[in-house]
Amino acid sequence: MSEPFFFEPFAPTGVSDIADWVGGELPRGESDVRITAVGPLEDSAAGQLVFFDNPKYIPMLETTRAAACLVARKHADKVPDGVVPIVVEQPYKAWGQVLARLYPDSMRPTSLDGSRGVSPHARIDPAARIEDGVIVEAGAVVGPEAEIGAGSRVHANAVIGTGVRIGRDCSIGANAVLQHTLVGDRVILHSGVCSGQDGFGFAMGPGGHRKVPQIGRVIIQNDVEIGANTTIDRGANRDTVIGEGTKIDNQVQIGHNVVIGRHCVLVSQVGISGSATLEDYVAIGGQSGVRGHVTIGMGAQIAAVSVVEADVPAGARYGGVPAKPVKVWFREVMTLAKLAERGLGQGTPKARDKD
Repeated sequence: MSEPFFFEPFAPTGVSDIADWVGGELPRGESDVRITAVGPLEDSAAGQLVFFDNPKYIPMLETTRAAACLVARKHADKVPDGVVPIVVEQPYKAWGQVLARLYPDSMRPTSLDGSRGVSPHARIDPAARIEDGVIVEAGAVVGPEAEIGAGSRVHANAVIGTGVRIGRDCSIGANAVLQHTLVGDRVILHSGVCSGQDGFGFAMGPGGHRKVPQIGRVIIQNDVEIGANTTIDRGANRDTVIGEGTKIDNQVQIGHNVVIGRHCVLVSQVGISGSATLEDYVAIGGQSGVRGHVTIGMGAQIAAVSVVEADVPAGARYGGVPAKPVKVWFREVMTLAKLAERGLGQGTPKARDKD
């Protein structure tokens, strides 16, 4: 079997062009070297561009065989002879800029079936409104009164429910299901995203649990990206909101009435309980949970595998179960570790009594 390549190779590109794209410098003056591929630092080869951003990997940087390396000024002297350092302020960010130029098709999900326009195998309700330039792939369903803006793509087997609004230049992934949802422009929803299903609302009692109707919506603002199999419940009596520019990883659960601010980051398997509020620029590490009705202040950071049970001040860094300021959390962890070591060294109480 021949090896498949899913993105078209780029034409050889000069390091001077790459430096121009990212506002970089060439301190050694080499400008005639040409890049023919990109690769990882630890497995680099001739002609490749790599990047270096973590001091842990300095030994790999010092032995790289790449043609050029995006690197911060403080580490430029570690780049070996024969490798062109391209000095930038933020190597990883610059790496992203370069890849976007070299592989533009990687910036949003590509076609699954090669459709151009509306596939004859899609089911579009006559009352749906679709602007010019929309692509709807085979098996997709677009319900009555739904609207889809120009340049958007609905991938195979996605379902766009009655009255859903999708802005321009969006990508709705395969098998995604949208109902009771308004989507802004340039939004990417990866495969399997479900938005607008019932929130988990029940009036519980000894005679059974009575369902409480969920009559709100989901509003996803511009430039949001949401990973595969993430679920977003519609509001109970107001809207669930995902703010502009927010990035959400795979398999995240967002409960009803949750408000997430602008440019937040939620890593895989985070769970946000109903009516919680995340202000702008909040970052939450993977597998963390947020209790309902709490507020996490602007710019706060929550460590992975933590549980937020109370409000978090703006700009704070919290972690642990329950989450607390990281300095307090680290002190607790160290204290427990020392107590455990002391107990092991002295034996159990029963063992000491027998001596």
